[in-house]
Amino acid sequence: METLNITRTRGVELVEMDRPDALNAFNSLLMDELTETFMAANRDAAVKVLVLTGAGRAFSAGADLQEMGRGGRTPRYTLQDLLFSIVDFEKPFLVAVNGVGAGIGATICGLADFVLMSEQARLRCPFSALGLTAEAGSTYTFPALMGRQAASWFLLSSEWMSAAECVSAGLALECLAPDELIPRAVNRAEILAALPSESLRMTKSLMMSHHKDEVKAAIKAENAGLAELFGGPANNEALAAFRDKREPGFD
Repeated sequence: METLNITRTRGVELVEMDRPDALNAFNSLLMDELTETFMAANRDAAVKVLVLTGAGRAFSAGADLQEMGRGGRTPRYTLQDLLFSIVDFEKPFLVAVNGVGAGIGATICGLADFVLMSEQARLRCPFSALGLTAEAGSTYTFPALMGRQAASWFLLSSEWMSAAECVSAGLALECLAPDELIPRAVNRAEILAALPSESLRMTKSLMMSHHKDEVKAAIKAENAGLAELFGGPANNEALAAFRDKREPGFD
């Protein structure tokens, strides 16, 4: 894997996004490799729990804006393929947010079974500021986790939430010192991995049965909204401002 570091110990697959110079932003290769990793881990009986984190000082800066509009390689999978591979993942999925998470680096937390965060981490959903709309099923998962008003502010305002605020809002389970994050995440994963896999899968399936179709429907609707807004006046101005390193001017 070019964009991922993957290690496996005692049934725990630790997946580290490894584009630190790009703040682990999602380009097409990272999206492809992460999709393949979730699908392969779901099939592999030796994998009991999957933990996702990032290399360097960021968890993920979201979509790679530098790659947008440049063309380049043809991806094997779409954003919807990646998100559905996570929704369909039958085993426990834990996110360890080691640093800043923006865009999908924040919304992916709503698809996890558990989220642990470094005290130095913070999350942001910048979609309104980019002239876009939310993704990764967050219009469904965030209100369910945080309540409607807290989720609405987080998704609409484009403001940052600290790790402590994420725990208080119900988006994360624990806030930890930076050097304690991965050991704690792996420890929690190993506790689960030592339990009967059939029990874990059945319990997760029962919990997800009430929400799975709704999350997938939200992902499809959000992707349609993104397609409608992408390339529009607000989005073009936001991307131009990003490239020019200036503040955008919206009407």
